[in-house]
Parts: sequence; structure tokens; C-alpha cells
Amino acid sequence: MIARIGSVTLSSPVMTASGTAGFGTELAPYLDLSELGAVVVKSLAAYEWAGNPAPRVTSTPQGMINAVGLQGPGIAHWLDVVLPPLLRAGATVVASIWGRSVDDYAEAARMLADAPEEVVAVEVNLSCPNLEGRGSIFAHDPELSAQVIAATAACERPRWAKLSANTDRIVEVATAASEAGAEAVTCINTLLGLVYDPRTLRPALGAGGGGVSGRAIHPVAVRAVHDLHAALPHLAIVGVGGVASGWDAAEMLLAGASAVQVGTATFADPRAPLTVQHELAAWMGRHTERSAEH
Repeated sequence: MIARIGSVTLSSPVMTASGTAGFGTELAPYLDLSELGAVVVKSLAAYEWAGNPAPRVTSTPQGMINAVGLQGPGIAHWLDVVLPPLLRAGATVVASIWGRSVDDYAEAARMLADAPEEVVAVEVNLSCPNLEGRGSIFAHDPELSAQVIAATAACERPRWAKLSANTDRIVEVATAASEAGAEAVTCINTLLGLVYDPRTLRPALGAGGGGVSGRAIHPVAVRAVHDLHAALPHLAIVGVGGVASGWDAAEMLLAGASAVQVGTATFADPRAPLTVQHELAAWMGRHTERSAEH
């Protein structure tokens, strides 16, 4: 099952989703990372970042909500300490970067320029608040998104813009990101939500609200992929959001995605990405057989 996302060719269309599989080999005890199309690591900044106060994660019906706050060790530590074991495990790697300003993104990209060739792409997480300027979420603003994508060219490898469905401007943002140099878009990130604790009667997460993920958001993600593909058929799309089975992945491909990522399902079953890959291969085999019969 070869997958082509822009200029990147992967051995499989199934990847992990950023933020759900750690920075390196956290899933290695449960599956062979080399069998997946790619391991998309948790978003990294150019600097170490502490993230949000606890509690950071809680369950929701058919999913979860998190406000981890992009905690991470920084790119330099990741390159020196975390990445080498991941490469020894045979993984194909997609790095993910974030920042609080355009300059932050540019520095993160520059730091990845000399990463090993096994880091085949950089996913640019645009779902971050711009703390220097208009206070907007980057992925909600086509102009800001384009600025970030243009500023990250220094990574010297294909860039995928990770988009948010918390805006009615997703097609505009995708268009701007593509025109600024993104080879693909990853669609979608979490949806904004809020959960209360029935004991304290206060928000369940330390930061208040957070991002909802899991099977409950899958139809939203499929619709976003469909709409983007209809509007921008030339643009490669990586579908993510509630993918927990082979059929979930197939829906993304039918809607126009070239590949998929498995995220929240991994919290319930660390083997989920490989399970989805096997189920998708079986579905594609059955579909091909039926097509040949007709």
C-alpha cells in the first residue's frame, strides 16, 4: 500500500498522529514502527516548553479532551537524544513543529535543516495562538498561516500544514498555505471543547478548555477532507480525526485523503495504528476484488 503525499512516498498510508505517540519509541514495545508509513512525533518547539498545568487529559463520550499545552524537550534535545533510537527502530519520521510567533516557527525549521534523511517531512502545526500580533490562532487566519509556511522553508524538506476545523475559513487557509509552499495539509486537529468535573463543578482540565479528539469528531474530519479535496483537488491531504478502524481510514481516502493518521485510538490500544493498517489493507483487497468482478 504505497502512499504519495506531495513529493513524499511512504510504504503505507497509515501514520501515527502528532501528540498521541510520543516523541520517539514510546510505541515500540507494542508494534514494529518500521511497518507504519511514518511516525509523526509530538510537536516540538525550538525551545523546551513546560506545557499546561494538570490535569491535562480526561475522557469524553467516544473520545477524550486534552490541554497538554505542547510540553516538549525542544528540538536540539530531540535531535541529539530522542531521534537516534527512533531511527534505529527503522521508523520513517515526520517531525512536527509549533511556535508562539512566526519567528519561533522559522527557528524550529532552521534547526531541522540538518536532520537525518529519514525525517522525510515537517508537519507545521498551525493550531497555536499567535502571541505576537493579533492574538489569532494561526490556523484560523489565511495570512498568518501563509507567513508561517513561508518562514519554515529553511527545514529544507516537504512541509505539511496541519489545519483546524474550528474555523469556517479552512479552505482559505489551505489555499494560502499551499500557495506559500506547503506540499500537503493535515486535516484536522482537535475541536475546541470544555468538560466539567461533576465533583468539583469546575472545568476538568487545569487550563480550562481543551481539544476534543477521538471517534466523536470523525464525521467532522471526513467532511473537512471532502470539502478541501473538492475545492483544491491538486493538494495532497492527510486525513486525521477519529480513525480507529480500517473503515474509518477508508472513509478518509474516499473523501480525498492520500494518507491517514491514527491518534486517540492509540490511548486505548497502543497497537491501533498497525491494526488500522492491516484492516485498511484487507478492505482495499476486498474492494479491488469486487471492482474486478464488475
